[in-house]
Amino acid sequence: MESVQSRQQAAPGAFTAFARFVLFGGGVGLASSFAVAALASWLPWALANALITAASTLLATDLHARFTFGAGGRATWRQHAQSAGSAAAAYAVTCVAMLALQLLVSTPGAVLEQVVYLSASALAGVGRFAVLRLVVFARNRSQVTVTVRTVRPVRVTVGRASAPAALAVLLRAA
Repeated sequence: MESVQSRQQAAPGAFTAFARFVLFGGGVGLASSFAVAALASWLPWALANALITAASTLLATDLHARFTFGAGGRATWRQHAQSAGSAAAAYAVTCVAMLALQLLVSTPGAVLEQVVYLSASALAGVGRFAVLRLVVFARNRSQVTVTVRTVRPVRVTVGRASAPAALAVLLRAA
């Protein structure tokens, strides 16, 4: 049976990890865009987008755990939850950028919308990469320390010790 330490791969450098992040995250994102379009023909677009976003975030987090950040195995539920939080923050950044564009430009063209959206996505992606690398898949996370209190054996002599003396011995042992 493999131990957790033997499963862990060497952590890749920042450049390698970022290239893998773009490859895996971008690949999942591209596939997701086609999946949303296909699913939206059967379901309302918002529901299709929500379902595909949830599934793609789970898939991307597992890929990042295995390959991007060299965790050597599947992502834990804690890592999935943290990754989902960073994905939600990235989604909020792109929404705010598009809202700001609508407020600043009355009728933006498709090219301007794409430039703003992709710029916001790139900025959010860099932030998401930093969160995943430094928090979610961090290697040198301090371990929780558990303090175990040992009980010392107490020898009690019956018959010769008075009740207060026996009580004093018991209290000292605690």
